[in-house]
Amino acid sequence: MSVGVWDALLQAVRCQDPRAAIATLDSALHLGVLRTDELDEFFAALPRRYRRLRRLLDARAESGPETFVRLMLRALGCSFEPQARVDGVGRVDFLVDGWLIVECDSHAHHGERAAQRNDRRRDLEAATRGYVVLRLLAEDIMWRPDAVSAALRGVVIRGPRTG
Repeated sequence: MSVGVWDALLQAVRCQDPRAAIATLDSALHLGVLRTDELDEFFAALPRRYRRLRRLLDARAESGPETFVRLMLRALGCSFEPQARVDGVGRVDFLVDGWLIVECDSHAHHGERAAQRNDRRRDLEAATRGYVVLRLLAEDIMWRPDAVSAALRGVVIRGPRTG
């Protein structure tokens, strides 16, 4: 027996912890499997307790790890922009408080030597322009979230160096 995407998403949300459910819905929105104009109907089909998740959705997340980092940054009270453009560097996963670039690197998109070389050159350009870059591994975001959250907290609390 197979079910449609809509029913699969409803079931996934019911079975996952809230953080994973948000990542699933972010991905569905990003990929166009679920549209923003369908969210009222979608959440009406779920028990009322799930409605609080809706305000946490963001279709700009390009991966589950990006969703998880966004939720960590939000919990830290940071001001951040997902998928921000930085002059001379290009698009970055997050620009935090105007000085910290956070990148979420997966093996699929950053595993090849050429991609890693490109990432390091972008990091050099960002540093030249006064940004601090924190590259997080997707596997750490997924399986070591406490360590990632602690690293984010440590760098954000310390703040940008001035003078």
